[in-house]
Amino acid sequence: MSRIGRVERTTKETSVLVEINLDGTGKVDVSTGVGFYDHMLDQLGRHGLFDLTVKTDGDLHIDSHHTIEDTALALGAAFKQALGDKVGIYRFGNCTVPLDESLAQVTVDLSGRPYLVHTEPENMAPMIGEYDTTMTRHIFESFVAQAQIALHIHVPYGRNAHHIVECQFKALARALRYAAEFDPRAAGILPSTKGAL
Repeated sequence: MSRIGRVERTTKETSVLVEINLDGTGKVDVSTGVGFYDHMLDQLGRHGLFDLTVKTDGDLHIDSHHTIEDTALALGAAFKQALGDKVGIYRFGNCTVPLDESLAQVTVDLSGRPYLVHTEPENMAPMIGEYDTTMTRHIFESFVAQAQIALHIHVPYGRNAHHIVECQFKALARALRYAAEFDPRAAGILPSTKGAL
């Protein structure tokens, strides 16, 4: 059974194609026109062992907001599609990742209910290249809304904005990987007492 999600999303502001294979090897082909965002999506695919293709053409002559947001929405929808019926998965995953002086703690529940809790250090540098650091939370909001998962991200400390954002994506990748993997002791079982996820 292949767990592949493919979403094409076109608006007056962006054209986005996302394809994700949850049972891949970390092969990534990403191009959004926002260099640091590409770097973060690369981390997501490689550390999650997801095969990930992202092709976004957006209105970067305005700014990067629509490009980043619409890519995150399509990624969330593709992830949800790839999960399928969720039978036999672990459902919950967590990971803590250090990156030099920064630390990210991520916990995920593939619950079918979108909810985000996100904290990171205040007074971060406003930009990383062409990437607006206030967009990090919005990426996760958009992803969660479409993936329909509960996601808690906490960065208790860090100084360097690049490190603060990157450790979040690395920890998210691992937490999603662990939650989406099949539990050999729960084959054929939906991990919910409600009977639905």
